[in-house]
Amino acid sequence: MAKLDQFQKSVDGLRNAIPELRGVLLASTEGLPIAHSLSNGTDPARMAAMAAAASSLGRRVSDTLHAGIFEEISVAGAEGHIFLYSAGTKGVLAVIGPAGCNAGLVHLEARGVARELGEQFS
Repeated sequence: MAKLDQFQKSVDGLRNAIPELRGVLLASTEGLPIAHSLSNGTDPARMAAMAAAASSLGRRVSDTLHAGIFEEISVAGAEGHIFLYSAGTKGVLAVIGPAGCNAGLVHLEARGVARELGEQFS
């Protein structure tokens, strides 16, 4: 199976594991979409660019505060929640859920997927 197919399978698997999600996207740290399952007409290129920018900021904050290697960041809004996970040194996994989504379940599922995706980038 080609790498892109493996990436897409992981993204689809995460999306299917948590039905309430609005989307899942794997992007490069340069802001390019690699694999995605997004709803509501979300533009994957735009989402990838924002995920990479937020991840880069998280890495800088983590470095500056000596918090260790960046792992994840989340953004909560009145109508939704976005979780961003480091997928190795070359990727970022974005998980989009509705307001009030089960953050514990998202973390439980997404952290493992992000780790696996990071290993596949190598």
